[in-house]
Amino acid sequence: MKQLSHKVGLILFLSLLTVSCTNTTKNTITIAISKGNIKHYSRYHNWLKNTDSTINCKDMYHYLSIDSAVSELEECSALLLSGGADIYPGRYGKEKDSARCGSFDLKRDSLEIALIKKALSLNMPILGICRGMQILNVSQGGTLIIDIPTDYDTTVKHRLPNYTPIKHAITIDTLSLLYKTAKIARDTVVSNHHQGVEKLADCFKTTGITSDNLPEVIEWKKRNKKSFLLGVQFHPERADWKSPITSNIAKTFLKEASKYQNNKK
Repeated sequence: MKQLSHKVGLILFLSLLTVSCTNTTKNTITIAISKGNIKHYSRYHNWLKNTDSTINCKDMYHYLSIDSAVSELEECSALLLSGGADIYPGRYGKEKDSARCGSFDLKRDSLEIALIKKALSLNMPILGICRGMQILNVSQGGTLIIDIPTDYDTTVKHRLPNYTPIKHAITIDTLSLLYKTAKIARDTVVSNHHQGVEKLADCFKTTGITSDNLPEVIEWKKRNKKSFLLGVQFHPERADWKSPITSNIAKTFLKEASKYQNNKK
């Protein structure tokens, strides 16, 4: 009898352990980063972990095929589209201007557009940063300015030589998602880009601009029942993590990821 009782107790213990592990897995927030977790891309991971140290971040670029990454996205809680190389201009009807762009990463273009499509079908929260905002716009039919210093008459510096970040002011629409998030209508942000939104996709609206009227923030024009989506041209992960915009973008994005994860149960 004692041996039987011992076995029953062991079975019950293992059953409880299994349930506990299962619940922990289900409750864990996993952020898919389109390209992240290596070299300077680790800033995205560290910025989010600074807000919630319990989250996981999954790099979708380096260790997975595009099909595998799209499949893996189903197990994640949100999608972060990080900054990086120029998007191939053939994606938005300007292939002839390729020579005026920087380097391309055709695999990454295809990967991110596939991830965006999948995330939208899942109603998953999406945050796009710098290139991430641009690929959101391109994926929905928008276009980009090939080179701001050449093609756009402005005195605002959006990038310094050698990709050195620079700061400039932005103004935020007080009816926007970002304003509701940060409670601030004007702030200084960290910038590092030579391209920007030209024609905005019909489904989006601009809710933040620089003094030269270039879009710095985009969101759904009509959210209705759509998922959380925010695109920022600036780099919150490179700024002061305690600033109102930087900290509240991270908090809101992770809050939306948590809500999404809980609804998956």
